[in-house]
Amino acid sequence: AVATGHIGICIYEPATNNYWYNYNSSHYFIPASNTKLFTLYAGMKYLGDSLPGWSIKETKDTIYVLPNGDPTFLHPDFPDQKIFQYLKQTNKTIGFKLNMKDDFKELGNGWAWNDYKESYMAERSRFAIYGNTITFKIKGSNLIAIPAILKKPFFDEPMMRLLFSEGKVTIEKEFGQNKFWFNNSQIKFKEVKIPFNTNQVYDQELEFLLDTLGKKEDDCWFDLNYLDNIDGISVVRSQPTDSLFKPMMHRSDNFFAEQTLLMASNEYLGYMSDAKIIDTILKTELKDVPQKPKWVDGSGLSRYNLFTPQSFVYILNKMKNDFGLERMKTILPTGSEGTLSSYYKKDAGYIFAKTGTLSNNCALSGYLITNKGKLLIFSILTNNYITGATPIRKAAERFLQGIREKY
Repeated sequence: AVATGHIGICIYEPATNNYWYNYNSSHYFIPASNTKLFTLYAGMKYLGDSLPGWSIKETKDTIYVLPNGDPTFLHPDFPDQKIFQYLKQTNKTIGFKLNMKDDFKELGNGWAWNDYKESYMAERSRFAIYGNTITFKIKGSNLIAIPAILKKPFFDEPMMRLLFSEGKVTIEKEFGQNKFWFNNSQIKFKEVKIPFNTNQVYDQELEFLLDTLGKKEDDCWFDLNYLDNIDGISVVRSQPTDSLFKPMMHRSDNFFAEQTLLMASNEYLGYMSDAKIIDTILKTELKDVPQKPKWVDGSGLSRYNLFTPQSFVYILNKMKNDFGLERMKTILPTGSEGTLSSYYKKDAGYIFAKTGTLSNNCALSGYLITNKGKLLIFSILTNNYITGATPIRKAAERFLQGIREKY
């Protein structure tokens, strides 16, 4: 299977500063979600030990709120929502301010446009809420939507209720609009998450928040200007950073990765720009990376990304040195976990790695501890094969298991 495409391999031993094996290791490949390793570095470098949820300034009558791109706000994976509780309990007017220096698009360069309704391609935004997706599920014969406000007025027809009672339906979404409808299906309906459009954003997301807070329109407002006077403004921290990074790497969460890059930009540059923070990091902290990558997004959804195996070995070694191997072990999945759930089962606890998958592109980079206790850092990138990813992953598994057992 590998022979039909291209492969690059790099294996490095940090203790001796020796490369054990290089094969096309300085060649460029589309890395898919291995891109998240560079995003992870940016997040670990600039976000500290807890996420900068929202910046808040409180006056006698008003609470001014500046969203910082935190993806955990009202996200179902994070039940502790102290910022939401703070806003819910106040009787003051809530004024949302936005930094007009921000410079990014809702969708990244090189993303496949016709994946717009897939849960893995949620839009990026300053003000993230509910993971920027709407969740549909059936309870009895009723359709449940979270946030509920997006269900109206599209799902009230009697025929829809009949179809949902039988459970044979799919939900469709109009491109570029928050309009949903249903189609007949032979497959029983399961819970589905669909990204909502943030180009209607600020009114739309404010409407979601008002509905969830149980407040009236007069209680909140948006102003497309930065706070003129930042005296007294403080950052409210929301979640431990590793509670975001772990699912980001274990399930390869694209939305978490994109928002991590925007948050890192906001912390370091004072505004959100994926392009600018990438350019800045590559010219400063990562200026000595082998074969400067073409790095264009946070998640690896873009086929414009180009990295080499040596560059991934470099970033993994840098994270080990800067943040500690034990912390990296908790953030990256091992065998039988996350995206490695079907692989490296007998090597669980000895391999910690990030997968990457796009059609005809497969990647795996991480740490490997051999039978003799040697720590190795590896990267295997494969592009342009014509099979599915499974044969590639199994071949990489046999290769790495052989190294682990022999050494």
